[in-house]
Amino acid sequence: MKNLCILGATGSIGTQTLDVIREQKEDFTLHSISSNKNAAKTMEIIDEFMPSYVTVMDETAFSDVKAYCSSKNYRTEILKGMPGLNSIASMPEVDMVVTSVVGMIGLEPTMNAIKSGKDIALANKETLVAAGELVMAEAKKQGVRILPVDSEHGAIFQCLQGNERRDVANLLLTASGGPFRGKQTCELLAITVNEALSHPNWNMGRKISIDSATLMNKGLEVIEAHWLFDMPYDNINVIVHPQSIIHSMVEYVDGSIIAQLSNPDMRLPIQYAINYPDRKRSVIKKLDFFELQNLTFEKPDMSTFRCLRLAFEAGKAGGTMPAIMNAANEAAVALFLNKKIKFLDISRIIEDCMTRFPCPNKFTIEEVISLDSDVKEYVVNNY
Repeated sequence: MKNLCILGATGSIGTQTLDVIREQKEDFTLHSISSNKNAAKTMEIIDEFMPSYVTVMDETAFSDVKAYCSSKNYRTEILKGMPGLNSIASMPEVDMVVTSVVGMIGLEPTMNAIKSGKDIALANKETLVAAGELVMAEAKKQGVRILPVDSEHGAIFQCLQGNERRDVANLLLTASGGPFRGKQTCELLAITVNEALSHPNWNMGRKISIDSATLMNKGLEVIEAHWLFDMPYDNINVIVHPQSIIHSMVEYVDGSIIAQLSNPDMRLPIQYAINYPDRKRSVIKKLDFFELQNLTFEKPDMSTFRCLRLAFEAGKAGGTMPAIMNAANEAAVALFLNKKIKFLDISRIIEDCMTRFPCPNKFTIEEVISLDSDVKEYVVNNY
């Protein structure tokens, strides 16, 4: 029986992780969770799974959840804010932490979990984007595994099994292309928030949906792949595959390409990560090749979707540049979601920040977190 902690249990990945746990009640105990503002959903999770600890980030939601548990005489202990997040991520009873919170808020508790010897099922992109060098070094030092939950990285991880790292030539990251695939820059001038949130294949949270529309989501995944698989950026290629059936591929030195295919359902990479190295009975609809119409592939348009190009540039620059890019993106996406800037302003703001802030090669976690705050403050005050 494995004790799980889910950071971000009420979000898209967290909710689908709960689906997997429901199918494998004999294998997992939900030891602890965190949530942000959704008190009602948090209460539902407590009713069903009875976790020992719950951290709630929002003050009002914390009070509501705490009062609810008190009225029910539940033994679940309710914690609050970042101290609570760090606490549940590093408790001795926890075997694995599923990091499914969105944004830089995931970095500190993930590092604390690693230092406490926990395996990480990683769905928080920003952890490796902003501080990949430090995170991977700490994981190696502590002897813990970082298991990818993203469908693309989960696919690459599966395609690498049983093969030698020295035999890998290239990683081929597939991308759906998002809701605006094929559009030109002039067609993106008046894009609305609702249009940008309408992903053709995946059901994701608001921030990730916007990142998918700008292709920044793929850019973040490129940087993640660099750290997860120790692969130079010149050997990481993005291929637009609109059907989202091939989730990524690995090309070997002999010309062989191994791909992982399935219906687009995040529960599969989640299940693989939290059960690794074992495979369990399917929790998704199995792929029927006779139902497939076609599988097509295109080059990404990095002139129109500049965020992907900026991500490659940030990754190759190294140092704190990916952290600067990530912070600017988070702040710009929040402004767009609040209808304060236009869709194409997102990439413009990111590029501005990448040229404005210094980019040292040596840094600490504390310096990354401080830099993240500085960049976001600049964006909010100037846009």
